[in-house]
Amino acid sequence: MPNNDLARLFEAALTAQRAAYAPYSGYRVGAALRTASGAIFSGCNVENASFPVGICAEAAAISAMVAAGERVITEMLVLADGEALATPCGACRQRIREFAAPETPIHIADAGAVRMSFTQSSLLPHSFGPDNLPPTRRG
Repeated sequence: MPNNDLARLFEAALTAQRAAYAPYSGYRVGAALRTASGAIFSGCNVENASFPVGICAEAAAISAMVAAGERVITEMLVLADGEALATPCGACRQRIREFAAPETPIHIADAGAVRMSFTQSSLLPHSFGPDNLPPTRRG
């Protein structure tokens, strides 16, 4: 992987994937994101016996970023095993939209390599976000 910045995201996502708690599905996902400051935050999926209360890896990484006081995603990588691309679910696409510009790259990988890259806007076209709200309603 020639891009050192991308390699760091890949390693952070792979480390997070190994820590995933997925006793029900066995589907372990890791995600890592880079912020405007260059910091990297990662997260993994955490399943729960009450299925709706689990958390996605992307949501975990975004939560870590926000808890650290950061607010801008400049690049993200999502990693999972299997033949199908592990693109973010609809709810996570919206979460990413909250903090990423339309041109922000989102890389989809398995343990071997990045398999495909998208932009935030190609994953969630014509999206609703903070700029759709009146200025008085923005965070």
